[in-house]
Amino acid sequence: MTAKRKRHKPEFKAQVALEAYKGEKTINQLASEHEVAAVQVSQWKRQLLQGVPEVFGRARPEVDPDALTAPLYQEIGRLKMELDWLKKKSGNV
Repeated sequence: MTAKRKRHKPEFKAQVALEAYKGEKTINQLASEHEVAAVQVSQWKRQLLQGVPEVFGRARPEVDPDALTAPLYQEIGRLKMELDWLKKKSGNV
């Protein structure tokens, strides 16, 4: 009978990789402590270090300023027309 592969959650992987990065314990100590292979701990550490720049380097999606201001200008125009109409109706022109 073949053994099934363990599936670890991303939180677990991140925790082990951070511990490996800190260097307070050896890779082998961490592997035996968390019951994973030492090679796996090294891979998670490498993935962590490769992924760090992406976390801080994400670009914000560009927003078109015209798309934001066009509805506001439309609302201003509508309110101005309503105000002019109300002034005309009340006789305060």
